[in-house]
Amino acid sequence: MRAVVVTEDGPRLQEVPVPRPGRSEVLVRVRAAGLNRADLGMAAGRAHGAQGGAGTVLGLEWAGEVEAVGAEVTELRPGDRVMCSGAGGYAEYAVADLGRVSRLPASNIGFAQAATLPVALQTMHDAVVTNGRLRQGEAVLVQGASSGVGLMAMQIAREMGAGLVIGTSTNPERRARLQEFGAGLAIDTGDAAWPDAVLSATDGRGVDLLVDQVSGPMMNANLRATAILGRIVNVGRLGGASAPFDFDLHALRRIAYVGVTFRTRSVEEVREINRRMRADLWSALEAGRLQLPVAAEYALEEAAEALAHMRANRHFGKIVLRV
Repeated sequence: MRAVVVTEDGPRLQEVPVPRPGRSEVLVRVRAAGLNRADLGMAAGRAHGAQGGAGTVLGLEWAGEVEAVGAEVTELRPGDRVMCSGAGGYAEYAVADLGRVSRLPASNIGFAQAATLPVALQTMHDAVVTNGRLRQGEAVLVQGASSGVGLMAMQIAREMGAGLVIGTSTNPERRARLQEFGAGLAIDTGDAAWPDAVLSATDGRGVDLLVDQVSGPMMNANLRATAILGRIVNVGRLGGASAPFDFDLHALRRIAYVGVTFRTRSVEEVREINRRMRADLWSALEAGRLQLPVAAEYALEEAAEALAHMRANRHFGKIVLRV
């Protein structure tokens, strides 16, 4: 089969063997694969948890049809239309653990749209609902809201009963579109006074939950924008992995600060994350209330161009490979 493989010269389209599903795995004929930021690091040769290095087939999420199932898989059969997360999705065939495979909720969801969803749904349900402990009527702020996962975080917060949802972006065109995806207020974090705007919108309290995809030098401003007894869930560090931290402000506001990643989760933990996500969100997905815009589509052999598009950081939503 054809697959996009990490080499010393960058990602290259190569012929590799079709993977075989284990007893609790599903082999999928891939029709579309979604791009994620982690793919950029792996394409450059860096590790992403247990993945990465020369010979790695890129791709963390994809959609297609079930080709074959392992002996322990009883709820899926060949021909089922599914979306999946895992590893090796930039290929004609990919294998996923049964807990990471979801049957598509409706025939009117195309493979390109479906390929945008698995990582965003599981990541942000885990961040907003499980670790963020969102309660009805609370104020939520999503840092880096114009990314695919950021747009999904706002939609999940709205779906799960948040009061005010705030999204941030430094790009005025992207910021103008955040309302389409659940934001009641869009803020420019390029303005150093942005925490004051958050405090003003929340009657001086700050937000109850802040989902942070930026961190780095944004950290202390995040603390200022979060309410006493609020929660910050750190999902990403696009602005930097380290920065000064105001421990006194953190203590004064009694903020619960939680870091999350899938890189240290067990198979059982990831299965439970997906089970909880489906229990809370599947009816909304079926009704069309949760969706992501496809910013661009590329053919599998154009993976290098697709990754360059992502690296340029000029897109709104998700970039997809057609397979």
